Amino acid sequence: MERSTRQRQAIRTALEAAGRPLLPVEIQLAAQHEVPALGLATVYRNLKQLVESDEIQPVELPGEPPRYELRGHKHHHHFRCRDCQRVFDVHACPGNMQKLAPRGFVVDDHELTLYGSCSDCRQQARAATRGSAHA
Repeated sequence: MERSTRQRQAIRTALEAAGRPLLPVEIQLAAQHEVPALGLATVYRNLKQLVESDEIQPVELPGEPPRYELRGHKHHHHFRCRDCQRVFDVHACPGNMQKLAPRGFVVDDHELTLYGSCSDCRQQARAATRGSAHA
């Protein structure tokens, strides 16, 4: 049982350190710093248990496998970088979505995902552009 606890703690630590939703393979790579032999099947098994115990939650984007983040965030949205595919938390909300709903409909919840380029990818693109301009 100790081994399972160590693995689960490594997964929690990976999610905490990332500060953004992670894919299972990203979790595995980060958690292997603490538990080098951690396998992907073990990550999935622990993710399932952590979701069931309400410690983490899945972040589901249309057409993509779920990512996972720690529970406890206030209502927030996500930004997905089209270049590196990473997903980041957006701690802002445009507010009342009722005004966007068709007449007579009632909005009881919403999710919003922004798409574009993250700051890391934009910096790399600028550096590449400067590099090719000097060539």
